[in-house]
Order: sequence, then structure tokens, then C-alpha cells
Amino acid sequence: MHDASTPVTAFQGDRRLARGPLAEVARVVAALAEPSRVLIFRDDDGRSLDLDLRGAPDDVVGRLAPPPQAAPRGPGRPKLGVTAREVTLLPRHWDWLSRQPGGASVALRKLVEAALRDPAEEGRAARDAAYRFLTTMAGDRPGYEEATRALFAGDADAFKLRIGDLPADVRDHALALARMS
Repeated sequence: MHDASTPVTAFQGDRRLARGPLAEVARVVAALAEPSRVLIFRDDDGRSLDLDLRGAPDDVVGRLAPPPQAAPRGPGRPKLGVTAREVTLLPRHWDWLSRQPGGASVALRKLVEAALRDPAEEGRAARDAAYRFLTTMAGDRPGYEEATRALFAGDADAFKLRIGDLPADVRDHALALARMS
């Protein structure tokens, strides 16, 4: 099941059909005479979604997962949104973590926060999303390989040039995913 609130974009052929939360887009797609000819992509990672489009639009939306609710209270500091989970590390990793100021949890949080702020990580995620989308929508078109080389090289001008002949909606969505628009 897919989260009904996930931001997605639907394409019918080369034309962008709808964009928004999955529940709204699924309703639009399900109302079409031939919904099976539509591709739906997640806006966060460029992955395509496979939905069960049988039945009326309400049936299709009903099969989607509801938006996530607050997790049940358990170990941790629930008022802060902290939940306890298991982490598997080698003994030398645990030794290093135990020597860090504040202990293992503080050190792990600092490492994760630093990675989240790393512009290279954000760029990598955007590049991967654009690549997934382009592979599905334009993988058999002329210039695809050159475009993906420019994308992975981080050359925005060359990337824009190489995808310039793609249909406008496909090109614009690829640029938005790559964050090169």
C-alpha cells in the first residue's frame, strides 16, 4: 500500500496529467477511460508507483494507505518525538560511540544531522530521482545517455541542452526532480 499523502506526478504518454497528493492524483487517473496507460511517479525519489486501478475512483483511493498517524508510545522520549530502535554495529563501532561526549545516542544524532545538512547528499538524491524518472520516460530516446552523463557530472547547462528536445512536460519534470530548473 502507498501513503495517500505522498506527493506524486502522473503522466499520460508525454503529457503531465496531474500533480499532487497520491489520493487526489489516483482519483483523477482512476476516472480515465484507460487508466492503465498512465505512469505515476513519486516526487521525492522519482520512483514509479504501481497502483491497483480497478473499480471506481473511490475504490482506488480506498485501497491507499491513510497518512501516517502518530506512533504509539513506547520507549524513548515521546514528547520529543524520540522512538527507540535497534542499531546493529560491530564492537569497534560501539567502543568508538561509547567514548563520544554524550554517549552513543548523541553521537549518532550528530552524525545523522550532519549528513542531512550535507548538500552533496541532497544533490545525490535529486540526481537519482531525475535519473529514475528519465530512464522510464526517455530511456529509449536519442540523447538519453548524453543527458544522464551530464546529470551525473553535475553539469546543469549540458543537462538542460541534452534534454531540450524532450516533450515539455517530461523535460520540465526532469529538471524539477534534478533541482536544475
